[in-house]
Amino acid sequence: MEEILKYFPNISEEQKEQFAELGPIYRDWNSKINLISRKDIDSLYLHHILHSLAIAKAFSFQSGFRILDVGTGGGFPGIPLAILFPEASFTLCDSIGKKVKVAQEVASAINLKNVICVHSRVEDIKEEYDYIVSRAVTELENFIPWVKGKYTSGIIYLKGGDLNNEISNCMSRYKMDKNKVTLFDINSWFKEEYFEGKKIIFVAR
Repeated sequence: MEEILKYFPNISEEQKEQFAELGPIYRDWNSKINLISRKDIDSLYLHHILHSLAIAKAFSFQSGFRILDVGTGGGFPGIPLAILFPEASFTLCDSIGKKVKVAQEVASAINLKNVICVHSRVEDIKEEYDYIVSRAVTELENFIPWVKGKYTSGIIYLKGGDLNNEISNCMSRYKMDKNKVTLFDINSWFKEEYFEGKKIIFVAR
């Protein structure tokens, strides 16, 4: 929890409780279903929860906004963002049923009212959302056609490493205007070594 409070000191008591509950809940589920590596579960707050919340340093999801989390796994980045933005609505989508079940159980356990979990391939979802969020489920140029026509504002993509080729390939393949793509360096907000090289790619519609 220290990492959360360090960077988000103004969260409510209810939000503090919800974030605090995530640790034991995910540990319990991880002992049943291998969502996160055994080694990584010890760094849950830094590697998964705070990493998800990096999106909140660049974007604010207002009341009524609808966000689709693609390839959510056990609920990242969707569940941490849903805690932070209780007035926005989050749909968490994954093609692996047992992971969707965990995300739903976690949301229920901490009484998150603004989350819906869907067992589906994103290509089969017909609704439109304000934003798409995701944590590096594939190369960006593969991801873009999956979500075509499903968002009104843009794609917010958490990714690490050297992204120059990945972004230039996208721009070339889809004839994208360079002004449509913005990179945010997560290490400019979160100073821990883990975040070096990790970025948010924003692709505006």
